[in-house]
Amino acid sequence: MDLINGPGEWKIREQIIEDPATGLSIQFEALPDGEFAIRLFGECIRFGNREFVFDTHGEFAGAGTALVDGGKATWLYKYT
Repeated sequence: MDLINGPGEWKIREQIIEDPATGLSIQFEALPDGEFAIRLFGECIRFGNREFVFDTHGEFAGAGTALVDGGKATWLYKYT
């Protein structure tokens, strides 16, 4: 049984990595406008969770406190 219905290009739009030893979660997301975001979540981060955004060329575009719910796939709350 084939897992893929046909040839084509696959794009990973989001990945979450959790480290139970430190309680840290790292979320990588490809944003709809072509930019990319890396978010760090966890109790071990002082002064709140962090978000780093990169433009379509991979250049640093900004950083700050993450305003999304940490460690949960964005498609779980964007479309429900």
